[in-house]
Amino acid sequence: MEIQQTNFFSGCYFGSLTGFHSTVAKHLTGCNQMSRLTARINDIYGFEQLHQRDKVFILTQLELDNLHKQAFFFHCKSTDFLRHNQHYPTKHANKQVQRNRNSQISCNFAPSMTYEETLQYLYNSQPAFHLVGAAAYKPGLDNTIRLTAHLKNPHLAFPSIHIAGTNGKGSTSHLIAATLQAAGYKTGLYTSPHLVDFRERIRINGKMIEEEDVVGFVEKHRQFLEQLKPSFFETTMAMAFDYFATEQVDVAVIETGLGGRLDSTNILTPLLSVITNIGFDHTEFLGSTLPKIAAEKAGIIKQGVPVVIGETDPETAPVFIKKAAEMQSPIVFADQQQRYPADMVCQLQGYYQQKNHQTAYTALQQLSSHFRIEDNALQQGFAHVCDMTGLQGRWQVLCQQPFIVCDTGHNSHGIRYVAEQIKALSAQCGHIHIVFGMVSDKDVDAVLSLLPLNAIYYFTQAATHRAIPAQQLLETAKKHHLAGKAFRSVKEAVDSARNSLSVNDFLYIGGSNYIVGEALSLF
Repeated sequence: MEIQQTNFFSGCYFGSLTGFHSTVAKHLTGCNQMSRLTARINDIYGFEQLHQRDKVFILTQLELDNLHKQAFFFHCKSTDFLRHNQHYPTKHANKQVQRNRNSQISCNFAPSMTYEETLQYLYNSQPAFHLVGAAAYKPGLDNTIRLTAHLKNPHLAFPSIHIAGTNGKGSTSHLIAATLQAAGYKTGLYTSPHLVDFRERIRINGKMIEEEDVVGFVEKHRQFLEQLKPSFFETTMAMAFDYFATEQVDVAVIETGLGGRLDSTNILTPLLSVITNIGFDHTEFLGSTLPKIAAEKAGIIKQGVPVVIGETDPETAPVFIKKAAEMQSPIVFADQQQRYPADMVCQLQGYYQQKNHQTAYTALQQLSSHFRIEDNALQQGFAHVCDMTGLQGRWQVLCQQPFIVCDTGHNSHGIRYVAEQIKALSAQCGHIHIVFGMVSDKDVDAVLSLLPLNAIYYFTQAATHRAIPAQQLLETAKKHHLAGKAFRSVKEAVDSARNSLSVNDFLYIGGSNYIVGEALSLF
């Protein structure tokens, strides 16, 4: 029997079992599927107490779902079903009917937006820092506290590791997450920004959040979001916390967005705080001196919670030591601790990664009182970090011959190490080609002054309002004696560079996350 889907479903209104539903119910009743589905609906969704009429109603939707391969059920805002069935379990009424991920039955609310429409809605209604810069920045925790309270404080449902720093916090976060995952723990990972897909920000055991979970979260909380008007980062962070709590992770590794003291993620009381390093970035928000920036980052240090500092700097170390003393928090500096094993291979090969290796290793040693982490888990986590967590854009090799690499270094503190690595490669390669672009809130002159003079440059701009126009970047580069051409898009720049490469040449693509993100889609 072929059952035709009607416009009835597009309105998401499901009333009493009449007409169309009765026809389908009769069909179901005559099938062996009826008893099988009834048993499964009882076991999985806890609807034992429902009236048989409503059970048949639910089973009707599930059977149609199987027949049409679509996940629609009912929409709590537009049905009288919940209002007229007070015996419906509260835990199911307050949450989306939580699907059993091992089941073949999918029981979700019918979305009114696609995944792409949901992202566009988020970008349009809640300006994102990675798109518009300072206009999207909302310092303070008021919105976050209200938002997480609305979600029943999901961040209290799992232990966490909280990571801040100017550079390296993403790599360090992924190293810690990969190792915990290798040790057998279900590990959540929240980082930003994403390079290609929004869902990169929220992962469990390396797997990105499902598109339907992103859509479902926005659908369920859209009215509250429109009232509160949180930032894009606040909403994304809340989505991550809610997802981790729902999926019952054993632990979550949480990277700050910008700063620390006033960062949205600072509602956490973690098992361990980690601050990778301090450099000049986002000075308009964090301060114009290293001690001032360090003070903002030190804001993640919590009462009695141990803290690992990645690098010892004479200007910033006193700030951290003072803050840790005030909070009675044990403090260790990673670069003063036992070195990680010399034979431990790491998939992250950039020069600057050596410090991140040490910071992550020290953090994992500190976590040994909470988690059982064997040597083989450390070795596996470090050796396969990118494969296990999906990390991209950290001295990532895109092609061996000619040698093509991309890297997300985007400020003078990070580019310094990239420039050293490029210089070391110049003796082994033919010509050096560099596709480069930056955003307007970075110290352009400081970055350009570090780049090699003996390279051929392809200056370009990413598809974001924050991007420095390629021609303008070229003119600034000329003042630093860098020679090249301007290209209106990343694709044009990369295509031109690749067409110019000889088999022994080297091509570096970078300058910002956005350049790397667009370039990755071309390989």
